[in-house]
Amino acid sequence: MVDPADGQRTRFLLLYALAVAGGAVAYVPFLTILLPVRVEGVAGARSIEWLAYCAFAGAIAASLANIAFGWLSDITRNRRGWIAGGLVLSSAMLLALTQARDLPMLIAMLVVWQIALNMMLGPLSAWAGDVVPDRQKGLLGGLLAFAPALGAVSGALVTIPGLAAPDERMAIVAALVVACVAPVLIFGRPTPFPELMQPHEEPPLPDPHQPRRIVARMWLARLLVQVAEAALFAYLYLWLRSISPEIGDNDAAKVFGLVLFLAVPATLSVGRWADRADRPILPLAIAAGVSALALLAMAAAPGLTAALVAYAVFGLAAGMFLALHTAQTLRVLPRPQRRGRDLGVFNLTNTMPSLIMPPLTLGLVPVFGFGGLFIALATLAALACLLLGTTRIPR
Repeated sequence: MVDPADGQRTRFLLLYALAVAGGAVAYVPFLTILLPVRVEGVAGARSIEWLAYCAFAGAIAASLANIAFGWLSDITRNRRGWIAGGLVLSSAMLLALTQARDLPMLIAMLVVWQIALNMMLGPLSAWAGDVVPDRQKGLLGGLLAFAPALGAVSGALVTIPGLAAPDERMAIVAALVVACVAPVLIFGRPTPFPELMQPHEEPPLPDPHQPRRIVARMWLARLLVQVAEAALFAYLYLWLRSISPEIGDNDAAKVFGLVLFLAVPATLSVGRWADRADRPILPLAIAAGVSALALLAMAAAPGLTAALVAYAVFGLAAGMFLALHTAQTLRVLPRPQRRGRDLGVFNLTNTMPSLIMPPLTLGLVPVFGFGGLFIALATLAALACLLLGTTRIPR
């Protein structure tokens, strides 16, 4: 255990990281596998069209609900209660989704599920800002790298052939989420740090708007990297197939999963270094820069081996960036009393790429191929590197 005088208890940090991973378990297998399968079963030949409708409606609902419930948890000063309520309701909605027999009902229930899920996720994100001091934000970011890895594992688990029928998979996912999130609600007793609930002191003139500029740079940089990451998440398989038609979907899944797991120890190491050196932003700028270089390497990859290596470097750097950025964002938000609401606004960087990425891809790939897309994404990542590389957080 960590001495409370030095930082938050290790037990809470681990339970909190497990709960955040539970959030990933809630949506990764459902949105990437279970929902498409259910839409295909209901919509048939129109499944791609209706899946797009589901994705759009779900993204809008998630964005608004994350802001709303983060704000409500600010007002009520009760993160734990909202998390528990969201856990119960979102798990119940996962089970109820098995009863959707037509597309309008499926979309309506999906929207309600997204609202319930973000009742849990919004306050959960803000809770770390309330109780994890800045000197542990790097460590927190490293622990948060477990979330996407466990999300991917849960997707592989529930789709093991013969393990469960389609409706039973929903129940398995709900049970896994409860198993991940409930422990921090029951056993998590964080050491309070009252200073974390005090507003940041305003900087002296002539730059009274510095905190807002830092927040804006952090927000924009994350959005730029998230667009690149979302495009690779959606089109990795098709890109690899364009290089080597022999590669299968299982091969692409293995590469994706390996990169996620390599990101965990790498992010932990870098996050601990950032804490010790008190350089919270430098690893983010470097990770964004490495992502840009890896995307350029992907654009120029002459064969499958070079393509896989370049993607592995990109996936590692982008995964590290996103996990560490999540933790360091808690450092720069100037108003603890509105932390949940402000994190909800930051959460737009997770949902907006699903609206930006399709037209970007459709506009570039048919004309310039995947190489043109990767050069454009590299430009976005390089801009993120520039934004963060010129950002200075007052000490």
